[in-house]
Amino acid sequence: MACRGGCCCTLGSLNEDNARFLLLAVLIVIYLLCGAAVFSALEHPKEKQIKEKWVQRFENFAQKYNLNKIELENFLRDYEEASVAGIRVDSIRPRWDFTGAFYFVGTVVSTIGFGMTTPATIGGKTFLIFYGLIGCAATILFFNLFLERLITVLAYILKSCYERQRRRKGVLPYDNRRNSSNSEVDSLSGWKPSVYYVMFILCMAAILISCCASAMYMTIEGWSYFDSLYFCFVAFSTIGFGDLVSSQNMNYKNQSLYRFGNFMFILMGVCCIYSLFNVISIVIKQLLNWILKKLEFCCCHRCQQKVFRSRRNVVMPGHIRSRRNISIETDMINDSETDGRRMSGEMISMKDFLAANKVSLAIMQKQLSEAANGYPRQSGSSARHNGFSGGVGALAIMNNRLAETSVDR
Repeated sequence: MACRGGCCCTLGSLNEDNARFLLLAVLIVIYLLCGAAVFSALEHPKEKQIKEKWVQRFENFAQKYNLNKIELENFLRDYEEASVAGIRVDSIRPRWDFTGAFYFVGTVVSTIGFGMTTPATIGGKTFLIFYGLIGCAATILFFNLFLERLITVLAYILKSCYERQRRRKGVLPYDNRRNSSNSEVDSLSGWKPSVYYVMFILCMAAILISCCASAMYMTIEGWSYFDSLYFCFVAFSTIGFGDLVSSQNMNYKNQSLYRFGNFMFILMGVCCIYSLFNVISIVIKQLLNWILKKLEFCCCHRCQQKVFRSRRNVVMPGHIRSRRNISIETDMINDSETDGRRMSGEMISMKDFLAANKVSLAIMQKQLSEAANGYPRQSGSSARHNGFSGGVGALAIMNNRLAETSVDR
């Protein structure tokens, strides 16, 4: 979009998708740099302290038993190699019996990948490539279908709560459903559940599952409650560091029941966090759109100030004067054809941002509403651009559903 006065905005030279992509890339790099700085400040002193303590213990142990340091280091390297293969000083369950292998393939297809078990043979590594390719794709499809059905259920629940609230206020008659099956749909056709409610519900569900799972891990694994919560987030988000891994001891009390509970908690947690990530990503996308509009607005504002100051003593033609309203206080040129937004030099408040999101998130809300109302899908209609087109992987099913609901009615 070209600014008045012939000056082109840098962001305006890019289309919306490319501008959003570049902005997101810059923000991610900044986010990574900030995260690296924080973790380095928190963890590096502890790392140095542990290293100094280990060097001192190594020196004392070698002197006490009169051992050659080089031979002792070689022995420790052999143990590190055995540790990677799953050999520990303490007794742990076999890594590659059937139950251990089943736990391993579960971490593979769910993309958790704790790293405590890895194939050591060429055949195992080769098989893993093809096995993971198909398994991960199928599991991601399962998560997408789960998300679609979860949104349908949440939309139905929110719609029911909204109906009950309207009946209490007397807006919707109690016998509305009995009198006409279509009248209630017509009376609630303009209602759309908020995507923020969906995000809040998913967040509460993730917290509830994590708290219950942490109580189980604290009791059975002997971890602290905070470490259990930490493990739940790392596992449910499929980060999978591998520093804490559940169900690795040889024997447990009520072992079969515990392993089943562990499997169910991980499955529910991964599905819930996956869905939450998808919904949050939509809100982030709206935030990027808001930032782009704000940057473009500020750029145009400076260009318009320059044009106005260079022409403030020039008499403007009557037809131009009638179309523009010049604000002396803000040095801004306000168009009468604008969409009603007040152009000023002040920052947009969070309230204004959320209000704008109600419009930009209407497509997502429309999908939630139609899922609750059970409207039939219309095929053969041309869909307009909805801002969510494209996308692969985690947002694939969400984008497709949004594209289906952007058909002109």
